[in-house]
Amino acid sequence: MRVRALRLLARREYSRFELQTRLSSNGGDPEEISQLLDHFEDKGWISEQRFVDAVVQTRRTRFGSMKVLHELRTKGVSEDGLSRARDALAGSEVSTALDVWQKKFGNKPVSISERAKQARFLGGRGFSADVVRKVLDEIDD
Repeated sequence: MRVRALRLLARREYSRFELQTRLSSNGGDPEEISQLLDHFEDKGWISEQRFVDAVVQTRRTRFGSMKVLHELRTKGVSEDGLSRARDALAGSEVSTALDVWQKKFGNKPVSISERAKQARFLGGRGFSADVVRKVLDEIDD
């Protein structure tokens, strides 16, 4: 079990919850897994902050803060970690949404239905309605 956990951690950062889920899927003893993960945290091999930073870094250029925060929440990140991620994502959300819009569409919407399609796309990428409105208003100017 220890070797499997180290192999997983060698590939990428994992949250404690994710790693616990992966290790227990093979029918490992929950108490033993918990002790192993405690040991890994003591050694610094598992870090929630590093995990949050890695996810934010890789997702921030393609997705809005709502989607990134939802992903972190499903992976068992604490409220403190979510707060740090929210702060890291807050400043650049409009410019990120504009970049995502530019890559996908690049042209101003010519009709109301086209504008709605673009808004739905950005909303599906996890951008708030406020951000979507700012991006589409900026494009119309």
